[in-house]
Amino acid sequence: MTPRLKPLALALSATFVLAACQKAEAPAETAAAPEAPKLTVDLSQVAQQPISFKAEDLDTSIEACQDFNGFVNSKWLAANPVPGDRTTWGAFPALGERSLQVQHEIAKAAAAGQWPAGSMEQKVGDFFAAGMDEAAIEAAGLAPIQPELDRIAALTATSDIPVYLGQAYASGQGMLFGFFAMADYNDSSTNIAYAMQGGLSLPERAYYLEDREDYKAARVAFVEHVAKLMQLAGADEATAKAQAQQVMDFETRLAKASLGRLELRDPARRYNPVALAEADAATPNFSWTAFFAALDVPAPQTFSLATPDFFKEFDAMLADVPLEQWQTWLRFRAIDGASPYLGSAFERANFEFYRQTLAGQKEMPERWKRVLGALNGAMGEGFGQLYVAQAFPPESKAKMEQLVGNLMQSLKHRLEGLAWMSEETKAKALEKWSSFTPKIGYPDKWREWDGLDVSREGYAANVMAASAFNMRYMLDKIGKPVDKTEWGMSPQTVNAYYRATANEIVFPAAILQPPFFDANADDALNYGGIGAVIGHEMLHGFDDQGSKFDANGNMANWWTDEDRAKFEAAAAKLADQYSGYEALPGLFVNGKLGLGENIADLGGTTVAYDALKRAQGEGFTDPMIDGYSQDQRFYMNWATVWRIAFTEAQLKQQITVGPHSPGMFRAIGPQSNQPAFAEAFGCKEGDKMVRSGEDRVVIW
Repeated sequence: MTPRLKPLALALSATFVLAACQKAEAPAETAAAPEAPKLTVDLSQVAQQPISFKAEDLDTSIEACQDFNGFVNSKWLAANPVPGDRTTWGAFPALGERSLQVQHEIAKAAAAGQWPAGSMEQKVGDFFAAGMDEAAIEAAGLAPIQPELDRIAALTATSDIPVYLGQAYASGQGMLFGFFAMADYNDSSTNIAYAMQGGLSLPERAYYLEDREDYKAARVAFVEHVAKLMQLAGADEATAKAQAQQVMDFETRLAKASLGRLELRDPARRYNPVALAEADAATPNFSWTAFFAALDVPAPQTFSLATPDFFKEFDAMLADVPLEQWQTWLRFRAIDGASPYLGSAFERANFEFYRQTLAGQKEMPERWKRVLGALNGAMGEGFGQLYVAQAFPPESKAKMEQLVGNLMQSLKHRLEGLAWMSEETKAKALEKWSSFTPKIGYPDKWREWDGLDVSREGYAANVMAASAFNMRYMLDKIGKPVDKTEWGMSPQTVNAYYRATANEIVFPAAILQPPFFDANADDALNYGGIGAVIGHEMLHGFDDQGSKFDANGNMANWWTDEDRAKFEAAAAKLADQYSGYEALPGLFVNGKLGLGENIADLGGTTVAYDALKRAQGEGFTDPMIDGYSQDQRFYMNWATVWRIAFTEAQLKQQITVGPHSPGMFRAIGPQSNQPAFAEAFGCKEGDKMVRSGEDRVVIW
């Protein structure tokens, strides 16, 4: 891309002036460097306010001991239906909307200003301006991806496909299988390459293979979607229909060789270290040696070739799928992947299938929201530097550090007191606890973005340039030490995560707002909100999969066989609990798919409640705010965090592919196992919110 020349010339001129001053023999006065322009925004313009717990939102006609989610959330949800441009609405989505509103003000200010070339303000401003230039995008048509389509059309034999794939992945356009750098599961200090299944356009293999009514409808709609795109790209109707069926047949074959979401939860299914020669032998029609060379990555001693059945089928398809069908599929994936950044007809087709048909979204989001989505995907952490400067007060980080410390001590106390765990395993659990690394707000060291050229001349070109830049950044990690300062989420993301290979818990700036965190709120709300989220992320280190990694982040068994059996028996009971929740008539939650999250919820709320009690100390006098005790407010804010409504289609999709149980069940599942909840609300045995005896689940 060609940067704007005027700011660059000004920056160079300033450099030359300073250099000349330094060389002068006896300057009377050294000229001061011109102060860099500063981006400022008025956040009073942000309309969307975060959802916070309010006693007036409670529906007191519903008994808390029978339907706690209804008691806390039904009144608010009835008054706030899912907006047309979304598929869910509630606490998380509303806070995400607020983050978008803040980002919008920042992006507009960046686009309106004059900044030094190469600065993050310039990159963000030009990216956003290019994305908002609908006339230029419309006029460009397919031109941004025409070179890619030409390369596909130029293939003369299936033996050309491996070479093409190498070139495509090197430019950030990988589409057939996942390929990425990550810490070695057996040596978490070093990054290795991972290759694993991919190539499916529908959300999960079940959509291709099972006869649930919504899956069958999705298959019909997918074929129609492919045909529409092919027609938009120039094919006649008959040809487009034939090509659409070729694409469906191609992906169905890949789906049959793919693992399901439940199987992929097991880290051992995602890790299969092999030598390069072994990999080449496993796929004789696809040379991994040549692939690494095409990526300009030194030949590794080993890399992870996971999901071997998928790659066996991929290799067979290189031999027996006709070239024309390969070209059709590659052409479709190139167009489909780029369609959100092309003209309105392509973008509309993408929305109508992926969001409207599959997820039930009624309206396309406003243009600025769509562009911000692309901007975050292209350079989220860079954009995050501007976000943090405008929207994250330092006192929030300090308060969070205190909360994390309190939660850490509470977790240690619980680990030390576990009656079901042997001292041998307990020592290893405490060793893992002691090595937790918390990250709060934003990275201590920001990623560099030098070398990424962004201009106002082409929206799709900017997206593709960022894709290539980010691919190169990722490829350059292979074989190198893991950078433990790196973040996996941008500061403006409303979420949090645990990374097993680093044994770290991470809380981006944007989640540190109500209902999760409020520096002015009482302890009960903060411990029931962000405190439970902190506990949740810590407990991921001890869930059914995170517990397979040790204190150093290596996949290792640190359990005695007897302790592991006890843990898995308790986890199975929790899976059964959630599998009993009916999301829609006849459609139940998959308790095994969401098991890791549900273990983390159960442990996280338990640890957070204990931390609240420790913070209150002996002799605490309950202020009884709005007539409710601190214990009640703790649990009510936990339910507020999971206040959410879904479109029916989105709820069905989440049940199939989401590792998280739907929020309405997270609002009730953990505390139904906790005597402190029953005591707080006066619940008795037999109430729906009380699990007792053999039904009660206790893990951490």
